[in-house]
Amino acid sequence: MKIYLGLGSNLGNKRLNILRAIEMINEEIGTVSVSSSFFESKPWHFSSDEMFINAVVEANTQLSPEELLDACKDIEKKMGRVKTKENEYEDRLIDLDILFYGNQTVNTERLTIPHETIEERDFVIIPMAEIAPDFVHPVLGKSIKALADSLQISAINPDNR
Repeated sequence: MKIYLGLGSNLGNKRLNILRAIEMINEEIGTVSVSSSFFESKPWHFSSDEMFINAVVEANTQLSPEELLDACKDIEKKMGRVKTKENEYEDRLIDLDILFYGNQTVNTERLTIPHETIEERDFVIIPMAEIAPDFVHPVLGKSIKALADSLQISAINPDNR
């Protein structure tokens, strides 16, 4: 199954954290076929002095969505991520988010795919538009390029919604 994962880091050697996570995805999840450029962004929905480095990768996996979630959490843990606040955003060594699992939608207690509010997250949409502009969001029915274009319009004119 073709999947898209979002990666983010705002602690330590951020670039190295992203590169190490990509290596671990290759080893534990499936072959990474393409990776975006790195994108620097401000923290989203929390305050921190540390900027994020973000990237999106396309990979192929044999894992089910639930197994994929477990593998992502395992990689985060192996890399040293420690959650101190439950259900709150905070600084992190590494964050792996399942953005898309093919064109499938998943909505369980543990997992929602496509990732919720992806269309609001420039740090995900812009790098994904670099590697998969024609991919169509299975719920919104819009291409990633169209979502990226609408983000840029909103950023220029917030009243244009």
